[in-house]
Amino acid sequence: MLEKHQQAPLFSSKNQFDETVNLSDYAGKKNVVLYFYPKDDTPGCTIEANQFTQLAGEFAKADTVVIGVSKDSCASHVDFIKKFDLKVDLLADVDGELCESYGVWREREKNGVKSMAILRSTFIIDKQGALVDVEYGVTPDGHARDVLEKVKTLQ
Repeated sequence: MLEKHQQAPLFSSKNQFDETVNLSDYAGKKNVVLYFYPKDDTPGCTIEANQFTQLAGEFAKADTVVIGVSKDSCASHVDFIKKFDLKVDLLADVDGELCESYGVWREREKNGVKSMAILRSTFIIDKQGALVDVEYGVTPDGHARDVLEKVKTLQ
């Protein structure tokens, strides 16, 4: 598991437009909120994405970009964004490399059945690439507001 004050693992992944997004793109320019969620267009994930979208302007004022990550495809992300008019970029970590590097690909048990899934988690990365907040196992409702309050302290 990652911890505060560590350097954030570098990443390079495709967004919904099939464009490569690198953590280094933001170095020295923007803070990054990197949030991992299990699946596009599911109840908790939709709540989280909509709340980040509602606060997109406030994140922008705080010099921060919000990026969601799941193992869904670019096409799935496009549909999710269009359906809810989302204002966040979504990375398609189809091979799971990004999930592995951030420690969010975990075994879970549901109804007595064990399987692997993304543990809903959020990482706040400052302009120098350091992890200033690490939260594993978050609850979707109200989470975006909590993250925004933490981001505001970086200014």
